[in-house]
Amino acid sequence: MAGVFDIDIDIDPSMGGGLNNGRDSEPEEEADLSVSKEVGLPDLQSMNERLLNDPSVETLDLSEVSSYSSNGGKAAGTSDFELRRVLGKGGYGKVFQVCKVTGEDTGKIFAMKVLKKATIVRNQKETAHTKAERNILEAVKHPFIVDLLYAFQTKGKLYLILEFCSGGELFTHLDREGIFMEEKACFYVAEIILALEHLHHQGIIYRDLKPENILLDAQGHVKLTDFGLCKESIVGNSVTHTFCGTIEYMAPEILTRSGHAKEVDWWSLGALMYDMLTGAPPFTAENRKKTVERILRGRLLLPPYITPDAKDLIKKLLKRQVTCRLGYGPTDAKCIRHHPFFKLIDWGDVINRKLEPPFKPSLVGDEDVSQFDSKFTKQTPVDSPCTTSLSESVNLMFQGYTNHFYIHK
Repeated sequence: MAGVFDIDIDIDPSMGGGLNNGRDSEPEEEADLSVSKEVGLPDLQSMNERLLNDPSVETLDLSEVSSYSSNGGKAAGTSDFELRRVLGKGGYGKVFQVCKVTGEDTGKIFAMKVLKKATIVRNQKETAHTKAERNILEAVKHPFIVDLLYAFQTKGKLYLILEFCSGGELFTHLDREGIFMEEKACFYVAEIILALEHLHHQGIIYRDLKPENILLDAQGHVKLTDFGLCKESIVGNSVTHTFCGTIEYMAPEILTRSGHAKEVDWWSLGALMYDMLTGAPPFTAENRKKTVERILRGRLLLPPYITPDAKDLIKKLLKRQVTCRLGYGPTDAKCIRHHPFFKLIDWGDVINRKLEPPFKPSLVGDEDVSQFDSKFTKQTPVDSPCTTSLSESVNLMFQGYTNHFYIHK
């Protein structure tokens, strides 16, 4: 799995220079992705040491918080959910499959994302991103974005109760199949475009598009998840400079910290589409430093079996010069939706979920986790108390995070 970064780095201009991707296969088409000026490369040595795989984020406490709200009404808390399975694990913590055991939605299956405050507050940006994720998930409602149902906290942890997407990660399906046929890729890319377009209309940049962050629901439709690296309030000509995302899918302007906006999501979409059709992101190398070099200067090689329309779309999404990239400016997703690659797509049918998914999970019941990685689902869900004592000032940083009651959207 690719490493995720959210750090500030200094660019060393001395690391620039002519680079290529080291692949000389003649039958493949080489695309011109040139930029108008020289750019430097960041030193990635410190990044490799800061991969967000913190072993301290291991356990879940089910006894730290009262299940009642301040006004005396019954509220949702950890005691209202029963752990069933482990679905995934990352630097942030774990995601569990849980069952609601109280209230009107008793028996309903959800996903519970658990974050440890002590881990988050080590980095100021992590704290900001965590709060932004919760706010975005509550505010955004879209057919292809995962729903947030509850949010609450204990003295040591934060909890997000999300809809359970039993189709698993797109990453798992792509890994099993190796590559997708273009018709299948077109279906997923189309639904992702509408999700990103909706976020952009809300002034939100997603910034971490990759197969691991795309879930499939029980019907096989896309659900974008994990909003921890999103940036809010990016409108007009405003840009941000944070170095964040997953290297293999990062746009050049993030790597060089030259300022980026919503166009980085369209670069990532191009990299994701390439991944679907070839089995790997376009500029992957043996280490992250060389991957960065290829993203900034390498050649884009397109296998001959990819159709001309697909090649053209990928090349236009992977333009290093932002102003030349498809999706640049106020037109955003509109010009992408009008590309010939989608000539057979009825976008009204897409948004209304009327297109037949190319893959519908074979599931046995609401709790079926067969589409998730067994290395996680075979683990026994663990619950243990949080022993870290946090100051009142630290807990005040998460004021407003809690919404015990069902979030109606």
